Amino acid sequence: MERDTAAVVCLRGTPVSPGLARGRLVVLADESPLPSRERGSVDQESSRMHAAIASASAELVALMERAGDAEAQAILAFQVAMLADPVVTEPAFAAFEAGAAAEQAWRDAMDLQIREYHEADDLYFRARASDLRDMRDRVLRKLGGADAIAIAPGSIVVAADLPPSRFLEIAWDGGGVALTHGSPNSHVAMLARARGVPMLIGIEQADLRGHTEALIDTDNAMLVVSPDSRLAVDFASRQQRAGIARAEAERYVNAPAIAASGERVQLLINVADGSELERLDPACCDGIGLVRTELILRNAADLADEEKQYLAYCCILRWAAGRPVTIRTLDAGGDKPITGYTIEREPNPFLGMRGLRLSLLHPGVLTTQLRALARAAARGPLKVMVPMVTSPRELDRARALLDSAVRGLRKERVEHAVPELGMMVEVPAAALAIDLFDADFLSIGANDLIAYLTASSRDSSRLAPLHDPLQPAVLRLIHDVVEHASAHRIPVSLCGDMASDERCVPALLDVGLRSLSVAPVSVARVKSAIARHRVATPKGAPFA
Repeated sequence: MERDTAAVVCLRGTPVSPGLARGRLVVLADESPLPSRERGSVDQESSRMHAAIASASAELVALMERAGDAEAQAILAFQVAMLADPVVTEPAFAAFEAGAAAEQAWRDAMDLQIREYHEADDLYFRARASDLRDMRDRVLRKLGGADAIAIAPGSIVVAADLPPSRFLEIAWDGGGVALTHGSPNSHVAMLARARGVPMLIGIEQADLRGHTEALIDTDNAMLVVSPDSRLAVDFASRQQRAGIARAEAERYVNAPAIAASGERVQLLINVADGSELERLDPACCDGIGLVRTELILRNAADLADEEKQYLAYCCILRWAAGRPVTIRTLDAGGDKPITGYTIEREPNPFLGMRGLRLSLLHPGVLTTQLRALARAAARGPLKVMVPMVTSPRELDRARALLDSAVRGLRKERVEHAVPELGMMVEVPAAALAIDLFDADFLSIGANDLIAYLTASSRDSSRLAPLHDPLQPAVLRLIHDVVEHASAHRIPVSLCGDMASDERCVPALLDVGLRSLSVAPVSVARVKSAIARHRVATPKGAPFA
């Protein structure tokens, strides 16, 4: 019996990338059946497997080149490295000797590893299970001589999960994503936000066969399938208003950020490795509030190469053209491993050796970076920021290493300057005892602060409601840090997704923040949100 395609289906989810989208519905199956074919000899199956892996790797490398930003390239590089790792591929090749065909051998070997990753205590490995599924399916397609299902631009894609490489292959052009699984801090969610693609996660499961159209409404946290005429008209009206609002916001791109009540707000941008700056006009911001050097320093050779680091920092300073640039020292660990540097298979890496904790285990690596930063500081207003600080003693040790690096440069008569040293406030222990830290400036890292404050994993769709940045506990802690900084004339900013979320802008201004560091794609709408808000004079904690 044929389904009534006119029946409206409304499925609730959790918004992770804002926006409205309407288009053709595409439902992606989680797994396709293996093709039926006659098995060849061991050598033939091995040859087919080598060819499929080589083709899949070449496809991923080409996608990396087209991706255009460091974060996307780093995500794809993981899959390329895994396909080149004999530990990953050898179980499939070994199965040929037992009589398995290439397709079955590959699926069995990868399914075992996917299960191990998915069940791991290590959050980094759990998050990577999606990448392994993508690798599995990509190689299977190559073995079968098939291409990925073509997705028309502007489609609404519904799936259990969507791996980053698949996301990057799609021309969204007004489309959107709705996943039954996923997490607010998954790689695909980060990519969706960076590219302005509306996205929901944790949507209710339903049989969507027979439906051909859908809309994503992140304002109401809803996927609407086969919308009726009333819903379609209302949605079109809202899309038109949203388009007008976007066009209105664009006029703020190169204007100063000034609140309706007249307060000037410093608006900075977050940068990955600096490559994205080629497409940006420096006039759009007051400077750079965060450079993530772990996306510049990807291997042991980079960590030891002072000259390469120095040149990379100088390139960013040239773009800033006299505007302040804050560069964060290596924030490796957690979901950002570096072979030979981070601790492998740490039981709980997000609560383990990461950020400054890890840097202090490798003082030589940190000193190399601090030398490069001090040299670059002679070329422009550069500030150094250390991540994941928990105790005052850690910051004191970082300052001692900076002082030592500067003394070494002075002794060698190498041109340099002494940069300010600040800290990320992202561990509740540091936020609660902020008066004990000798920092030249502060930057509140909202993403980790919220996760640690709520004791909830950032990779869980079920716990997404706990990551509401506007909950009282989060705002109270931010208020206390800002109040201390203001009383002692310490510059304080906030970076992370909260600063880029226009819903949060009024609350951040009302607790006293006057400096925000945002994703470049968010500059216009955040400036527009600032311009619309009349700042309340904070007296105590202005929230429930």
